[in-house]
Amino acid sequence: MTDQNGTIESHPLQHGEEVEVYPPSDEFRAQANVRDSSVYWQAAQDPEAYWAERARQLKWSKPFTEILDWSNPPFAKWFADGELNVAANCLDRHVAAGLGDRVAIHFEGEPGDTRTLSYAELTHEVKRAANMLTSLGVSAGDRVAIYMPMIPEAVIAMLAVARLGAAHSVVFGGFSAESLRARIDDAQAELVITADGGYRKGRVSALKPTVDDALALDTGTPLSVERVLVVQRGGNEVVMQEGRDLWWHEEITAFDGQHEAKGFPSENPLFILYTSGTTGKPKGILHTSGGYLTQVSATHSDVFDLKPETDVYWCTADIGWITGHSYVVYGPLANGATQVIYEGTPETPDWGRWWSIIQKYGVSIFYTAPTAIRACMKVGRQVPEQYDLSSIRVLGSVGEPINPEAWRWYHEVIGGGKAPIVDTWWQTETGAIMIAPLPGLTGLKPGSAQVPQPGITATIVDEQGERVGHGQGGLLVVQRPWPSMVRTVWGDDQRFIDTYWAKFGDQYFAGDGARFDDDGDIWLLGRVDDVLNVSGHRLSTAEIESALVEHHAVAESAVVGAHDDTTGQAVVAFVILKSQQTLLAPEQAEVELKQHVAAHIGAIARPRRVLVVSELPKTRSGKIMRRLLKDVAEGKEVGDTTTLADTKVMSTIQDQLRAG
Repeated sequence: MTDQNGTIESHPLQHGEEVEVYPPSDEFRAQANVRDSSVYWQAAQDPEAYWAERARQLKWSKPFTEILDWSNPPFAKWFADGELNVAANCLDRHVAAGLGDRVAIHFEGEPGDTRTLSYAELTHEVKRAANMLTSLGVSAGDRVAIYMPMIPEAVIAMLAVARLGAAHSVVFGGFSAESLRARIDDAQAELVITADGGYRKGRVSALKPTVDDALALDTGTPLSVERVLVVQRGGNEVVMQEGRDLWWHEEITAFDGQHEAKGFPSENPLFILYTSGTTGKPKGILHTSGGYLTQVSATHSDVFDLKPETDVYWCTADIGWITGHSYVVYGPLANGATQVIYEGTPETPDWGRWWSIIQKYGVSIFYTAPTAIRACMKVGRQVPEQYDLSSIRVLGSVGEPINPEAWRWYHEVIGGGKAPIVDTWWQTETGAIMIAPLPGLTGLKPGSAQVPQPGITATIVDEQGERVGHGQGGLLVVQRPWPSMVRTVWGDDQRFIDTYWAKFGDQYFAGDGARFDDDGDIWLLGRVDDVLNVSGHRLSTAEIESALVEHHAVAESAVVGAHDDTTGQAVVAFVILKSQQTLLAPEQAEVELKQHVAAHIGAIARPRRVLVVSELPKTRSGKIMRRLLKDVAEGKEVGDTTTLADTKVMSTIQDQLRAG
């Protein structure tokens, strides 16, 4: 079996299957940023020296002499006696190096409006915004909440806050007033930066009214917010409260682009980001400056094989998530990359929108989520095949394990059968990519994140914390501190210890299950709480979902465990069939797909029910809300649906379940 990369080998994986391996082409390997495998063992021999070398590629106003302080685990300090300015590393140093004319951002609005900002222009705008924020009383140590659409001002706001040594708390624009207020209260933010609205699916999604509602809530916590700064984007009518609310475009006219960036300690807080899906009090993940910027810039360069002089990079993530922080704002800009930022959804005005943007800007590195890839698969390859995607040379996947079928489609249809796919594993808490192939070195396996990055000691252990062997599964841990690691849960050190360190003490427990294949490569199995226990057998929901999507008729699947008096838990699957699929009637689909899973994994994994649905409940970021599906499968009242992109989905699924 061969493709444009040359010979594709087959390796045994599990359940007696063979998995194909896609080695890098000689052409790609020859030009790769990392092409010598000795980087792995050199970093393993002295991880601190490795990270110090990567940190020195940044500009420090006061060079560090200390590398890692792990004297009080689990509270790490990296480069603690050094000082730097994060925003200046993303902007000023590139302008000073003569790169001011290089494009930093190609902005594409959903309605079709565009804006291009060079590094010099972006630097100028961030300096003006920093002066404006200073006039509003923002200084080092303060917290600023940002609740915005994907527009240039969102990036400008983040960088302006960072420039002043303050910390931002970006809240995804799809969150409700209650969720927004909980995050404002927890961080005690004094300023909110928002917009009147943003474009989404052809309409203006209101943001300022949600901020108004959030600030009007009686939460029992005194309101910390003094000012609200509003960017004019959607053109929708908003109420401006006198003495509190200010228009960005009116305020910023008073300020010029003169602003000296001051250095701040490496451990100065950079941002708080609240993990999604939390119940009760939100969990604020705190990231600091020097170590975080070191690892996001290093991994962005290595994993995506970035050539900042020639590449056009596009990560589709929203800035409200960690991927948007690390691989839209800080990593790419620290590396002087040219990137695309798109405001809207992939299907507006039609499913060709992403591919038309890639064609328009000559995107060469494209980074998105498996959920989005499967949605595009569902529509069919005939859509992307209408566009010239030949500029793409590297593809990336993020957010959840990518099933092999989606990997192959992504590789063949979007990557032209030649672009390597870097399947990345990391979390809000890790700050930066931890496990991923290096595209010039690694023979790629569809569905596997494969190897820890140089300087990262991630492995798989059993319940006692002992490393498991090849071919075995267990719990994913990180055994040594890393530069971009979470420093604590904001305002709650004990919760930080209890959540991430209590299980194994000196090892960070990621909460994910994983397995080594026979070659020692890592395959993610999803959250440990997404592992089912059927008659004493532990089954991964991700593994069953992947098996379902391997069926030729299935576009997407979600699997949950429902209570069962006999087996403890039973497998319940929800599937979406491909749009062109007419072979399976719903009543036939259930029988055939149950048999398919049993044949693929084993009889123990056979679903109790398989429901064919038209949509799955997803947040606006594309995350499937399995908790809601579990409620439905167990006949419980469905919980809060306010974060769903389409709140009607659950009632439709409930109707189908009752009808069945």
